[in-house]
Amino acid sequence: MTNSAIASEPLIRLGAFLGVFVAVALWEMLAPRRRQVFGRGARWPNNLGLLLVDAALLRVVAPGAAIAVALAGESRGWGLLNALALPPWIVLGLAVVLLDLAIYFQHVMFHATPTLWRLHRVHHTDLEFDVTTGTRFHPIEILISTGIKCAAVAAIGAPAAAVLVFEVLLNATATFNHANARVPLALDRVLRWLVVTPDMHRVHHSALYNETNSNFGFNLPWWDRLFGTYRAQPAAGHQAMTIGVDAFRARAELRLDRLLLQPFRESPGGYAINRRPDPSAGEARNPGQA
Repeated sequence: MTNSAIASEPLIRLGAFLGVFVAVALWEMLAPRRRQVFGRGARWPNNLGLLLVDAALLRVVAPGAAIAVALAGESRGWGLLNALALPPWIVLGLAVVLLDLAIYFQHVMFHATPTLWRLHRVHHTDLEFDVTTGTRFHPIEILISTGIKCAAVAAIGAPAAAVLVFEVLLNATATFNHANARVPLALDRVLRWLVVTPDMHRVHHSALYNETNSNFGFNLPWWDRLFGTYRAQPAAGHQAMTIGVDAFRARAELRLDRLLLQPFRESPGGYAINRRPDPSAGEARNPGQA
C-alpha cells in the first residue's frame, strides 16, 4: 500500500460512504419498502448527529488505528497470513473474508453480553429502519469495536490494502442493507447468497427476541447460514413487523441526548440471546434490559 493511499484513507472512506449514502437515500425516496410512522425530521438529525460524534471521537482517539496496526503487522510479520507464502491477491481476499467473520462474531458478542448489549441497544432502538439506522451506534461501542477490529487485523495478519478494502465494503454494505427500499423478491433471493440485503437485515431489527437474535451479518451472508442464525423472513411480514425495542418507543427516545445516555439507564424486562418464548404466550418481545 503506497504512502499516498495511506494518507488518503480518510478521504477514500468518506467519499465512498457519502456516495453510497446519497444513492441509497434517493432509492428509499423512489421505492420505499415500508411506510414510516416516525419520519426523517424526527430521526435523521439525531442519527446523523450521533454519526458526527462517533467520527469526531475516532479522529481524536484512534485515527487510522486499523490501518496502523496492519502496517505494523506487515513490517513485523504478525498474524496468520504473514506466516503463509501465498500470492498477494489470495492474501487480500482471505483477509477481507476473515475480517468479515470476525465482525460477525463481534456482533453476536454484543447481543450475548449484557453490558455490551446496553451499548449496542442504541442501534436497535431506532423506531424505523432506513439508511441512517446504519449510522446509529453509541460512541463507546464504536471505540470497543475499533479495538476488536485492530486485534483481528493483527491476529489475521491482514495487509493494509485489505483493511482499507474491507472498511470501504463494510461501510457500503451496512448503508445498503439498512435501506428502507424495495428489492424485487426474485432478485433478493439471489442477492442474499452474495450480500446481506435490506429484507434480510430488517429481520434483525424486529422487536421479537428470536428475530432480533438472527441475521447478524453486515456484509457477507454466509456466516448466518453456517452458524444457524439465519432467518429468512419476519413472522409478521415486512410491512407489519414492529421495529425497535419495546422499552424505548416514545418519540423523545429518538433525541441525541437520550441516545448518548441510554446505555446507563434502567429499563423494564430481561434480555437473553436466543431466549425461547413460551409457545402458549406467543413469541416473546424484546423489552430492552440487559
